[in-house]
Amino acid sequence: MAKKRIKELTDLLSKYDYHYHVLDKPLVDDPTYDGLLAELVKLEKQHPEYALSHSPTQRVGGKVLEGFDTVQHNIPMLSLGNAFNLSDLQDFAKRAQKKIGDSTLTYVAELKIDGLAVTLRYENGKLVRGATRGDGQVGEDITENLKKIKSIPLQLTRAVNIEVRGEVYMPKTSFDRLNEQRKKDDKPQFANPRNAAAGTLRQLDTSIVANRNLSVYFYSIANSDEFGNTHSENLEALKELGFKVNSNYQLFNSIEDVALYCERWQQKREELPYEIDGIVIKIDSLSIQKELGFTAKSPRWAIAFKFPAQRSFSVLKDVTFTVGRTGTITPTAILDPVKLAGTTVSRASLHNEDYIAQKDIRIGDTVVVQKAGDIIPEIVEVINDNRIGKEQKLKMPTECPACKKEAVRLPEEAALRCINPQCTAQIKERIIHFSSRGAMDIDGLGPAVVEQLYDNNLVKNVADLYTLEVDELIKLERFREKSAQNLVNAIENSKKQPLSKLLFGLGIRFVGQKAGRIIAERFESIDHLIEADKEDLEEVPEIGEKIAQSVTDFFSQAQARDIVKRLKEYGVNTAQPKTQTTSSALSGKTVVLTGSLTQLTRKEAKEQIEKLGGKITGSVSKKTDVVIAGENAGSKLDKAKELGISIQNEDYLIKIIKS
Repeated sequence: MAKKRIKELTDLLSKYDYHYHVLDKPLVDDPTYDGLLAELVKLEKQHPEYALSHSPTQRVGGKVLEGFDTVQHNIPMLSLGNAFNLSDLQDFAKRAQKKIGDSTLTYVAELKIDGLAVTLRYENGKLVRGATRGDGQVGEDITENLKKIKSIPLQLTRAVNIEVRGEVYMPKTSFDRLNEQRKKDDKPQFANPRNAAAGTLRQLDTSIVANRNLSVYFYSIANSDEFGNTHSENLEALKELGFKVNSNYQLFNSIEDVALYCERWQQKREELPYEIDGIVIKIDSLSIQKELGFTAKSPRWAIAFKFPAQRSFSVLKDVTFTVGRTGTITPTAILDPVKLAGTTVSRASLHNEDYIAQKDIRIGDTVVVQKAGDIIPEIVEVINDNRIGKEQKLKMPTECPACKKEAVRLPEEAALRCINPQCTAQIKERIIHFSSRGAMDIDGLGPAVVEQLYDNNLVKNVADLYTLEVDELIKLERFREKSAQNLVNAIENSKKQPLSKLLFGLGIRFVGQKAGRIIAERFESIDHLIEADKEDLEEVPEIGEKIAQSVTDFFSQAQARDIVKRLKEYGVNTAQPKTQTTSSALSGKTVVLTGSLTQLTRKEAKEQIEKLGGKITGSVSKKTDVVIAGENAGSKLDKAKELGISIQNEDYLIKIIKS
């Protein structure tokens, strides 16, 4: 009897949750719901063996977690390129149209929710894991916290295997209540709802998440091939499975109509009960999405239209200069503090000498400050009418503010740069970057610790990190034996990182995380990479001339080669784990799929080709080895014929798979 009642209550309360938190159409009043939930809690305590994994009681109460495990994303969570006006949108559309030829483009425009991106995996319809975006390749496992968000289904309407992406956000009313309570408790207030949502999801006490009334909108299916032929069909599939999808998305046949949609929501954004910071535009056809593919950083089939930044007035009090890890000397404005987009701003970027001259920015000026993309403060305008004649023109330094060596402007560069490779500021910044989460992930090695290690002559480059010992560290201020041992352990653990992380950590100009992974997977060891020339690198799909030149220039330096040699001597991994592949006629070949396949899904074909040692790319070029053409193949097939590339049909692939 108890088993049957527990199931009845679980199903009934799940239905009520869905209607209240997803459809916003409550079926019962709060006292009725609370009474049924109390009955279920009592029954599950008496008969825990009958409790179901998707029971609504999982959202009640909480537990304290020890920490968050890392999660490798099977399908990367890439960032989007930005558009700021109609011209940018038209350029996006032209690039896509040029690649696909005569096919008609349909666009889906969706509100860009200002929150925290998450990915959720369901097996047989049950939630098994949820994670943050992290660096796009690796995130944090926050499953237990996500279970506390009532608009996230614990069980779907069908027993499917699916991975979905969404944006967790804090409604404006919840944000206001939270800050009012924090003010009463004499705690720091959150700057904006996005920060509040992100901070909440990283709480180790899940009961805090349960009490902060977060919500979520789901916007894509990672394994999209299995749920429709278009993105809009995928959105409908999400709704049918029980996910909360923002209803304001629309389909358009012209990019100009998309621009009007963006303009309309820019005017209406304040009417919404949640924050948005733009519009996401995606090409609707999933087959065209695959044909367009990706750059090293973002998909070619989607773009984010960012709303104009919020602006405010301030007074420029002074200017300071900082040196980055590549030697760029950046001027920073010191401002009278001003409220902007929910935060207090007292500093703003001045970019470079040309930017300052173009706007005639002077110390003492009344200036207009904005947050670019609502994130980075910058000065966009000077109010000349407010000048009284005492304003001072800015002078760029002739020497590096850190090492006092000559500061120069290289040909065709806007930035002022310190070219001294031994510059103290550059070295410190390089070590900080090397230790960051996206690189070697050395926990506990932040800017203050790096400063301390450098100033005490314990570390002068990244290789020196691997010589540190506990006995040396405990002599430093703020270090005790436990903290010293923790840092040494973290440095030791970083030796296991793959070559892709090391390449990013070395700070090679233009080599981000994705480019580092692509290069590492192609060359497999740092020795092979050092031996490669620019042409070898340019043959790698998605690696262009600029990145290729930068990598070869970096490893041509004796100092860089010496650091690599030392890292190897200290046991740092300089190889990339090989993906398990089968030797075949496709081994080492670059393959493009085009047209409709009849025996395999596009996903199955891609997986099989990679298993056979081939590399899938989205476009045909002189680097392509084989084009596998299905039915109704279009412009890619024509281009392959034009370039004389080997063209095969699906039977060719099936034969290789079976051999």
